[in-house]
Order: sequence, then C-alpha cells, then structure tokens
Amino acid sequence: MTLSQRMTEKQLIEAANKRILLLDGAMGTMIQEHKLEEADYRGERFADWHSDVKGNNDLLVLSQPEIIYDIHCAYLDAGADIIETNTFNATTISMADYHMQDLAKEINIEAAKLAKKAADKFTAQTPDKPRFVAGVLGPTSRTASISPDVNDPAKRNVTFDELVVAYVEATHGLIEGGADLIMVETIFDTLNAKAAVFAVQTVFDELGFNLPVMISGTITDASGRTLSGQTAEAFYYSMNHVDPFSFGLNCALGPDLLRQYVEEISQVSECFVSAHPNAGLPNEFGEYDMESDEMASHIKEWAESGLLNIVGGCCGSTPKHIAAIADAVKDYAPRKIVEREVRMRLSGLEPFVH
Repeated sequence: MTLSQRMTEKQLIEAANKRILLLDGAMGTMIQEHKLEEADYRGERFADWHSDVKGNNDLLVLSQPEIIYDIHCAYLDAGADIIETNTFNATTISMADYHMQDLAKEINIEAAKLAKKAADKFTAQTPDKPRFVAGVLGPTSRTASISPDVNDPAKRNVTFDELVVAYVEATHGLIEGGADLIMVETIFDTLNAKAAVFAVQTVFDELGFNLPVMISGTITDASGRTLSGQTAEAFYYSMNHVDPFSFGLNCALGPDLLRQYVEEISQVSECFVSAHPNAGLPNEFGEYDMESDEMASHIKEWAESGLLNIVGGCCGSTPKHIAAIADAVKDYAPRKIVEREVRMRLSGLEPFVH
C-alpha cells in the first residue's frame, strides 16, 4: 500500500468516527434524466457495434464520460463524502449480455478514474472534508445458489469459480483506476457475495495490501430476507469474516420499510453500519415518488436513534435527496460500534448464537 493509500484509509476512518458520512444516490436515475438513445450509448467508438447497447449504463464511462463525471460532481456538490463508481454491471458475466465482456476491466478502470477525478476536485476545494471513491462490485445478472428453472432445482447458470474469476478482474480494474475502497453491494445471493469477497481478498493478497471493504445486502420484500433466504442478522454472520469497514443494506425498499432491518444490523454489527434505501417503492410506471424532504425525515429519525454511520440513497434518489439527507443528519453523532461478548455465531437462513 502506498503512503497515499494509507493516508486515505486513515482519513476515512477518522471521518467515520466523527460524523455520519454521506454516500451518493442513484446513478441510474440520473442517467435516465438524460433520455439517452441507442446512438448516445454507442458514441463514436461503438458506432458500429454488432448488437444493441442501449441500457448498458456502465458503458457510458467510455462512450459518454462527461455525463458520468457531471453526475459524480452533482452528488459531491450535494454533500456526498463517498461516491460509487459506475460499475454495477461491469463484470464479464453481466457485460456478456451486450457481447462486451472483453471491455469489463477497461470499464472498471475508467469508471474509477472518473470518480477519483471528481472526488479529488472537491477534496481540493475543501481539504478538511476529503472525498472518497467506492469501487462497486454489483451482484451480476446471475445467481449461484438459486435455480433459474423451476423444473430443475439443481440447475445453475453460473458457478462460484466463474464468479470469482469475473470479480477478480473487476477488482483489479477498480484498484488500478484509483478506488479508495471496495463496495460489494445490492447482494441478493449470499453465495455470489462470498465469491466477490473471496475475489477481493485474492486481489489484496496478490497486490500485497488491503483496502477497506463495504458490504451491502438487499432485503427483497416484507419477508425481511434476502432473495437467497437469509434474515438480515444471518446475512451479517455469513459475511462478517471479511472484517468489513462497514456492513449494511440498500435497494428494494424505501426508508420506511427498510428501517427495522437496518436496526437489526445495527444491533449486531461490530463495524460501521451503512444504508442507502430507495426513494420509496416504484409506482405502476416504475418510477419513485418519495420526495427528498420525506426521505430525509425518515433518515433523520434513524440518526436520532443511533442506527447510522454511513447513509445515502439508491433507486430513485437524486442529488436533491442527498442534500436533504445531509442536512437532516448533520447534527447527530454517528452510531457507536457494538462491543459484544465472544460467542459462537452461526447462520443458515436464520442466525444461531450459542
């Protein structure tokens, strides 16, 4: 690890101990506001690509980098301390949907460079408030523990080893591009997440240094479980061996419905707790209706209750939402990390503590 990386990690930990840190909001929501068409996604470089690429938001770091850079800057201007790279689907597995798997590493590198450029710009303006880049590893478009065929429960469309290979490449790209930390996010399948963190630790071993790791799962509905069936507490026990910088939840639910599960994590987590909920639930048009003041009101109560160390927004959230949340939490101290007695803590679909 370079001296610069050590200093950045120290600054990140110091900042998280002093105040509730702000994560950015939804990248996809902001991209949609540009109403991009097929030609926009292609740009000049991919004008003659042999298949449609509209909807491949990660590709925009290559074909429309100025749009992604401006979105990063908008979130930083709104108060974000940590911005996420535009790499949610930038693995060979997900990029194969567009026949662009060979571009995966390049996308990760360029996405991290763009985010770092924006973060450095705002850090230079206010050196007492450093900004950080979280290199995002998304869940991929496949699941390792659930069959895609209801008539064949044993069938899988991806293996653990295939996931590891894809995540190793993406992680190398994110670090090469300048990410300050790695975020494994929107985890719906714990086995996918285990492949991701195994890959991340493999890369750390290869490079000879570690970066902080954020882990963020997804409670898919009112059942209070991930798609692969775990409760929030069980999910935490499944992944805590990573010794993460932070552990939390994002996506699927708005702040009103997600609160109880964030509290569940907050009660057991021996690291910082993060949350970036959606701006409510989608309406019949797939849009998110929760306004910034309503979302901030919910998050303010979370801060009052001592649940948070890091907070931002997921689907439907905008810089306006992040600015409102920043204002809502600014006077509240961050959550105190739990110190627990040594017990045996196991997990299947449910937690088991002995």
